[in-house]
Amino acid sequence: METPSDRHAYPAHWEADVVLRDGGTARIRPITTEDADRLTSFYEQVSDESKYYRFFAPYPRLSAKDVHRFTHHDYVDRVGLAVTVGGEFIATVRYDRIDARGMPASAPADEAEVAFLVQDAHQGRGVASALLEHIAAVARERGIRRFAAEVLPANTKMIKVFRDAGYTQKRSFEDGVVRLEFDLEPTEASLAVQRAREQRAEARSVHRLLAPGSVAVIGVGRARGGVGRSVLDNLKDAGFTGRLYAVNKAFPDDLTDIDGVPAHRSVRDMDPADHVDLAVVAVPAPDVPEVVAECGERGVQGLVVVSAGYAESGAEGRERQRELVRQARTYGMRIVGPNAFGIVNTSPDVRLNASLAPEMPRPGRIGLFTQSGAIGIALLSRLHRRGGGVTGVTGVSTFVSAGNRADVSGNDVLQYWYDDPDTDVALMYLESIGNPRKFTRLARRTAAAKPLVVVQGARHSGIAPTGHAVRATRLPYATVSALLRQAGVIRVDTITELVDTGLLLARQPLPAGPRVAILGNSESLGLLTYDVCLSEGLRPKPPRDLTTAASAADFRAALEEALADDKTDAVVVTAMPAVGEDSTEDAELAAALSKAAATAPTKPVLVVHVELGGLAEALSAAASTGPNAPEAPRPAQTAPETPEGTPRLIPAYPAAERAVHALSEVVKYAQWRRDAAEPGKVPEYDGIDEQGAATLITELLAKEDDPRGLDLAPDDARELLARYGIDVRRTLPAPDVDRAAQAARTLGYPVALKTTAPHLRHRADLGGVRLDLADETDLRRAYEELTEHLGKPAELRPVVQAMAPRGVDTVVRAVIDPAAGAVLSFGLAGAASELLGDTAHRLIPVTDRDAQSIVRSIKTAPILFGWRGAAPVDTPALEELLQRVSRLVDDHPEVVGVTLEPVVVAQHGLTVLGASVRLAPPPARDDLGPRTLPVAY
Repeated sequence: METPSDRHAYPAHWEADVVLRDGGTARIRPITTEDADRLTSFYEQVSDESKYYRFFAPYPRLSAKDVHRFTHHDYVDRVGLAVTVGGEFIATVRYDRIDARGMPASAPADEAEVAFLVQDAHQGRGVASALLEHIAAVARERGIRRFAAEVLPANTKMIKVFRDAGYTQKRSFEDGVVRLEFDLEPTEASLAVQRAREQRAEARSVHRLLAPGSVAVIGVGRARGGVGRSVLDNLKDAGFTGRLYAVNKAFPDDLTDIDGVPAHRSVRDMDPADHVDLAVVAVPAPDVPEVVAECGERGVQGLVVVSAGYAESGAEGRERQRELVRQARTYGMRIVGPNAFGIVNTSPDVRLNASLAPEMPRPGRIGLFTQSGAIGIALLSRLHRRGGGVTGVTGVSTFVSAGNRADVSGNDVLQYWYDDPDTDVALMYLESIGNPRKFTRLARRTAAAKPLVVVQGARHSGIAPTGHAVRATRLPYATVSALLRQAGVIRVDTITELVDTGLLLARQPLPAGPRVAILGNSESLGLLTYDVCLSEGLRPKPPRDLTTAASAADFRAALEEALADDKTDAVVVTAMPAVGEDSTEDAELAAALSKAAATAPTKPVLVVHVELGGLAEALSAAASTGPNAPEAPRPAQTAPETPEGTPRLIPAYPAAERAVHALSEVVKYAQWRRDAAEPGKVPEYDGIDEQGAATLITELLAKEDDPRGLDLAPDDARELLARYGIDVRRTLPAPDVDRAAQAARTLGYPVALKTTAPHLRHRADLGGVRLDLADETDLRRAYEELTEHLGKPAELRPVVQAMAPRGVDTVVRAVIDPAAGAVLSFGLAGAASELLGDTAHRLIPVTDRDAQSIVRSIKTAPILFGWRGAAPVDTPALEELLQRVSRLVDDHPEVVGVTLEPVVVAQHGLTVLGASVRLAPPPARDDLGPRTLPVAY
């Protein structure tokens, strides 16, 4: 009998943790010969109806032969996967490869029958949908392109799973059975379904953490002080609306409560009726595994682990952290932390302060995520504080400080915020990005609905903070920043800028453009604001000086006039304090500005004040956002609106630079939103042979048994690029002068003579390139000069190439970065561009709009468009080339590097003179694969 080892080793890379529809987690893994008892126990818990649907007949128990068949797989033609919770099966799926007659088969047969069985208690959790994604990915990996499934008509749940998956399907009905056939190649519809399910599941998993019905704090001391007792006190003081429990195994048996909170020695000892949704773990790290096991057995849904002593403490702590995540996921629980500061939800229905923050933040519309507890404290303080900095305060909807973010990360919180009705603006402080490809995808979608402002710490050190395990990027910080901006992220450099920008977005509409009116009672401050606007790329109008004698009524009239101007998109009001005046003037001015702003609800208004705390307080009070006042009505996503007569909050800044910089970032984001509303397309071009390229890539990789990949020979690279309509001008080797002359005659004069030695490649400045050689005499003279000055032919590796039409030399590159994913880069060729870093980048796949923007976004772009009287070059041809390279890399994950240098862009057409391509075996799974949680860090 054939055993798994006869066909294929155990595929460990198929193992995955997934989030289910209700927010709980489960593990998917291949079924092995050791699972016989688990399979039998699982089957015994399945209802007779579900068994009937699976086998089309009463099938009360599995025979020994059945158990053997369902646990012995070759992982190629017969594959079984199981979903486990707590180590026990809750669902299985199996495929068997078949031929055209429906009989068992091996490759090259590319069809398989698939069948599912889900325990009744877990139906409705999205288990079958997750299993379908994973078994389809496994099948594609094994060369299966199509699934067939036979389902009884009454099994509507399973039919719906197949129907809703988004694959191209055929359905037939014969002999009382519905037969479904569907291709496994991902489609736009199937990817959209997968992404939507991922978002709903991950958002739900975060919601279960932020809106629990009950919380147990484990590690509470009887005396005040200490981490556990502090968290419990903070929960009580915030007015948590659910049930609280204090837990500590050191409590005496006769202790019944801690300040009125029921006390228990462990969650295991609690009354079965006392359900716990969330546990805050504040015990020493060595005691955490016991606590996790008790919580898992008790059915706790999530953990906030504030305990330290994990990856931040070294290798031993990192392994302890991995085991913590593995253990929690075994029970279907998610973790915030370890080494976390905690979580907050200011919703009046929850009022959760499961954190070390001693005060509950003021309720508001800003979502806040940090990885650092210290930065979290600073941000909460700045948002809460009313004086001595940014004022005109709004509050927080939810706050998550994830610490080592071993499980719940910024990506999960983004999924939650995306459709959270209580959050209008998302602010994030990130010290590392564990899955940048996914983050970029989620950020693009989130930014299209609500602003996302990000500041990244440790960005120049190149070292991930202690406790964070991330994939290293080879891209410089400026490149990563540009890619995030492409995804709609508002990138700022400091937490001050994070708060400045967030406050503006939280209560002011997005501007329609960069035109700014400036008015105020100080000519100097107005001129300073004008200069800053110019520096930030805005289009300011000359400042209007109201003079120091201006009254509140004068400010109101001037602001109303500025807002009424169709040529104004935003207004900056500058206000200097009047010497000797009391604070009643501040309240009058604030009320006047708020009433004026209400006349133009689609245009943002900002105030720059100098040492004028009273005005800042008054502006906040004028919008009814004081500590004891009701929250202002919820603003719309694009242009916040308030009921007629209700003043909207106007943010105030202590310096013109801060106000204008925030406005500049919002202007750029607003433009991105408008552009994103009409996304570009990935065009279909003639001359692309995707299947031919795939066959060639497979053949080339088969020649090299190196997992690191290989650099293609010039002829192989030219052949592969030609499959995508990219013509590389032919070169012929010239190991001696006679062979050079022969090559020139073959190609036709005029020709170029170039060295290809690595230290001289593309270095015309070193004399390694001779152009416009009109005849054999010129060629022989150039060859002699080249070898005389630069070295022997064997060192120089000279080649001959036919001359291309004159134009602008450019460089096109595509790389697969381990962190950022597939990136397309463009710039002009030459030392000047390299020294200045004048290169633009876009994420692959590149749309037609991306191609247009990347060409125009480099500083030296004017050279392409007729600088100083020169003729413009053929930029449409250049844009097409960029998109063809993008298609090649996007269609074939084995292509991990492409360099076209130089690409000479002429008035009509272009010529690729040099090309290199690198191939490597494709990753087992990527961001287009089935949804999974990251591996435990």
